[in-house]
Amino acid sequence: MRLKNYTNYALRTLQMAALRAPALTRVDQVAAAHGVSRAHIMKIVHELGKAGYVETVRGRGGGFRLAWDPAGITVGEIVRLTEEPIELVECFNADTNSCPLIGICRLSTTLNDAIDAFLRILDSVTIAELAGNRGDLIDRLGSVADRPTETIG
Repeated sequence: MRLKNYTNYALRTLQMAALRAPALTRVDQVAAAHGVSRAHIMKIVHELGKAGYVETVRGRGGGFRLAWDPAGITVGEIVRLTEEPIELVECFNADTNSCPLIGICRLSTTLNDAIDAFLRILDSVTIAELAGNRGDLIDRLGSVADRPTETIG
């Protein structure tokens, strides 16, 4: 199983917001730190905002920040948000399934159990934990992650 790049950068966007909290994070900072287009990160921040994970502040000095404590946001939640529906094989989609073994196949049951186990493990990891080694992350990302941005509050 491979996660979409979109999911990867959604998690990295939240990680950077947690690193920078309580300061605002700018889309440009995330894009520069990870070598991704600004438009891609803007789309991610928009979706994370619509889902209630980040708050955005418009205007000069604006940006985004986590909408709540990063210890309350799990990796599993974000993977579900950005990946669902998770259709590892064709028979997971009732609308497009053409497999004659549906209902009797042990492979699809096993794969479904594997996805459940995968998500259960991701549900045990929070965004706070992803940002827990703050010093190492800041050192690797350089000044982009630690550059001050106006704090609203």
